[in-house]
Parts: sequence; C-alpha cells; structure tokens
Amino acid sequence: MRGARPARILMEAFLVSISSISIAEIGDRTQLLSLVLAARYRRPLPIIAGILCATLANHAAAGIVGNVFGNLLKPRLLQIIVGVSMIGMAAWTLKPDTLREEAAPRSAASAFAATFTSFFLAEIGDKTQIATLALAAAYSNLVAVVSGTTIGMLVANVPVVILGKAFADRLPLKPIHWAASALFAILGAIFLARALWP
Repeated sequence: MRGARPARILMEAFLVSISSISIAEIGDRTQLLSLVLAARYRRPLPIIAGILCATLANHAAAGIVGNVFGNLLKPRLLQIIVGVSMIGMAAWTLKPDTLREEAAPRSAASAFAATFTSFFLAEIGDKTQIATLALAAAYSNLVAVVSGTTIGMLVANVPVVILGKAFADRLPLKPIHWAASALFAILGAIFLARALWP
C-alpha cells in the first residue's frame, strides 16, 4: 500500500508476495514443468538456478510494469483495481493447470539453459506473473515484491525438483487450490476495503 510507514509496508509487501505466490504456484503449469525438467535432466542445481534466474527476469519485468501503473493511478482507484485483480486471481486459481509434453524442451541444451528458457516463456501470462504485476502496483517497493514472489516460486518448486514425482503425487491439490483461491479473495477484499473505507 502506497503512502504507509516504510518498514511496515516493506514487510507486508514481502510477506504477502511470498505467501500468495508460493500457494498459487502449487499445481501450476510451471510447477508441472519443474517436475518434467527434473525427470528429464536429473540435475537439481542447474534446474533450480534456471528457475531462479527466469523467475527474477520475468517477475522483475512484471513488477516494473506494475510499479509504473501504480505510480500513474490515484491511490483509491489503484486499490480497487488491485482488489478486483486479486478476486479474479481467486477464480483463476481454481482452474487446474495442465502441461503439454511439447512445452518441455527437447533439445540437448544444458539443464540450466533449457530450464531458464522454458520457465521464462511458461511464466508469460501465468497467474503468478499477473499476481506479481498487481502486487507491484499495490506496493511501491519493487525489490520487496519481486524478491518475495521469486522466493515464493522457489518455495513451491525446489521440493518438486529435488524430490520429484513422489513429492508432487502426495500433495492434496484440490484443497491447496481452494486455499490459494481463498487467500487471493481475502487479499482482494482487503484492498477493496482499503479503497472504499479509507
């Protein structure tokens, strides 16, 4: 939220970014892509490094766009747009993602290059990228938002890369999707409440 005390808002931006993205990423197509890459290359460290770099690049771009919009809009209108966006994210989260096999790289490129390229492209227009854009519009501290969303992606994807299918198969995806949807709906309601009852 723009205009509030810096330390409190920095921590809020960071924690909201981590929690919303890590929960939303569970069962997302990029998490499924992590599973495919881990099975194909069996080299966790380059895959994790590729996920980190691709997420940083993708979310930094989304964050910059969101930050520009956040600076252009009046605070009340911005809160309403972010609130409605979060409620839209709540609905989107309930739709399970699938991954077509051709989305995974088939070249003999290194695990890092293959992961970076496929992850960056898979994140374009993905719900976590859109959420990053909305969060960066709401919170003026771009570093807190992008670092939070990037850590959130790693929290969700690193266990899948390291533990693979055994980990992914044990996740109760339906309750997790409902929890992620509820979190986005609550965040949307908070932003709308801030706009309507300042």
